[in-house]
Amino acid sequence: MPVFSYVARNAQGQVIRGTEEAENAEILRRLLKERGYWVTQIKQEKEAAAAAPKKAGPKLVFGRVKLAHLAIFCRQLATLINAGVSLVRALSVLEKQSPSPRLAQIIREVAQKVQEGMSFSRALADYPKVFSNLFVGLVRAGEVGGVLDETLDRMATFLEKDLELRRKVKSAMTYPTIVTVFAIGVVIFLCTFVVPKFMKLFEELELKPEEFPILTRMLKAFSDFLLTKWWMVFIGVALFAIAFLNYIRTRTGKKQYDWLKLHVPILGPINHMVALARFARTFGTLINSGVPILQAMDTCAEAIGNDIVAKAIIDARMAVREGSRIADPLENSKLFPPMVVHMIAVGEETGSLDQMLQKIADFYESEVDARLESLAATIEPVLIVLLGGVVLFIILSVFMPLIAIIQKLSGEGGEGEGE
Repeated sequence: MPVFSYVARNAQGQVIRGTEEAENAEILRRLLKERGYWVTQIKQEKEAAAAAPKKAGPKLVFGRVKLAHLAIFCRQLATLINAGVSLVRALSVLEKQSPSPRLAQIIREVAQKVQEGMSFSRALADYPKVFSNLFVGLVRAGEVGGVLDETLDRMATFLEKDLELRRKVKSAMTYPTIVTVFAIGVVIFLCTFVVPKFMKLFEELELKPEEFPILTRMLKAFSDFLLTKWWMVFIGVALFAIAFLNYIRTRTGKKQYDWLKLHVPILGPINHMVALARFARTFGTLINSGVPILQAMDTCAEAIGNDIVAKAIIDARMAVREGSRIADPLENSKLFPPMVVHMIAVGEETGSLDQMLQKIADFYESEVDARLESLAATIEPVLIVLLGGVVLFIILSVFMPLIAIIQKLSGEGGEGEGE
């Protein structure tokens, strides 16, 4: 469908510029007239682009835009717009104080596009890796409803909640990761520096490898492998990582991996709760911002990050389009607990669906926090015991031959005295 840029005036006489898709200019003129706009100019996007003077391409800045920087940008932009600052001027101000060079470049380019007549939401949609469909959808709803500052404020709150949830997950996994890395480092050090010296000592004492206890032989084989074929470990890990990443990028692989994330012991329930919290927070934010339910469910399915849950949402969307309630198909999917289903049903009946969804999100976020704290408290002693067991295995493997040598020497000394 072609895209048109337009210039119009609203009932208060203010000039409105924007872009919108339509079958032709006449249909767009009629739509704008129904909104109360007096259209003064309509051009196809290509014609508008051709009429604009050519500018040198922007200097490319690489790097990711952090979620925290995006949340700050939303909050500050909402504040400036609420204070009566024009959108272009607000973007210009935020560009200068952005802590992210990449985000500053994008803000500058978006401001240029808005100044040339493109709508804010359409300009943001040109950067899908930074501004998600959820972000663009909320901004579009704010533009249509004339409450852009409120929707940006809601988006900032959503991003802050999502960031807080991610921080909790990372924080809970930091200590186990550090202990695991330390344990692997200790084992590698002992097997490559300490164990070979003991093996050399055993050879000098004329103790043959076949005379070693079974534990010592296992340790010697592992130590020799690390000393002579360590490169195979790196190649094996690299090949596995490449194969795994390529597999989960396929449709079947992604689906199986997402199913595994929901059903793996211990971590599966936590991943399920995270998905439910993200669904409720996203859906509630979209509905509260005035986005139609079907469009909101589409956006939720894309933003959820799990194909299994996303399919359940898409199936529910199809049922809703045919006249069903939201709660019924969600219940049939078996992925949404009874509490979630009943709260959504109550929200539909009372007209407070967005509030119910926010309560669901708060509940599951607190549940995730409690589960993560419990998991971290359980993992810590388990890792310490495992590390102690590995070190004990190495000590026993090294000292058992020494004990055998001492007993052998003691026996020979006793026989010599007897003679």
